[in-house]
Amino acid sequence: MEVKVLDINGKETGRTVTLSDSVFAIEPNKHAVYLDVKQYLANQRQGTHKAKERAEVTGSTRKIKKQKGTGTARAGSIKNPLFKGGGRVFGPRPRSYSFKLNKNLKRLARKSALALKAKESNLIVVENFEFEAPNTKNFINVLKALGLENKKSLFVLGDTNKNVYLSSRNLKASNVVTASELNTYNVLHSNSLVLLEGSLEGIEENLSK
Repeated sequence: MEVKVLDINGKETGRTVTLSDSVFAIEPNKHAVYLDVKQYLANQRQGTHKAKERAEVTGSTRKIKKQKGTGTARAGSIKNPLFKGGGRVFGPRPRSYSFKLNKNLKRLARKSALALKAKESNLIVVENFEFEAPNTKNFINVLKALGLENKKSLFVLGDTNKNVYLSSRNLKASNVVTASELNTYNVLHSNSLVLLEGSLEGIEENLSK
């Protein structure tokens, strides 16, 4: 699969790169994608919810009325869940929502997400670029040149580039990651995927194992 390489001004450089068919041209496995996204979102949950049950609420332990002769149901404690201020039945407790997926499935999910972007023509390859200093305006100019100023975009760098990352940090619709940080959720959450030339080797190496 050949893709034209653009510069940061959105113009063709006259060069093309060949993307690996084993990564960018596979038949997407939607169930693998679903499981990987589900795991990612589950891992974001803090799981700190808590409700007091009968044994944990404050209240007297005396029997609130006699057992028989009242014409109503028996009641032994003001902390009964049926009463106002009583404990909650089977309330939520702190827990972890994380679960495990095997590496091959997660790798298949990432390849499927990349293949979907390629299939939808929402994948752009841009030559490597750097900024001399963090500058949000410069990053906005790159987005405008690529026609992405009003779209959610994900930029994938080959290596950590502090100035490019800091330049994009104030923009809610844009996200910058390195090839090693690429995950299924971020790929699918963006409208356009922008791959820098330097990231291609790392992506294909990580996903072709």
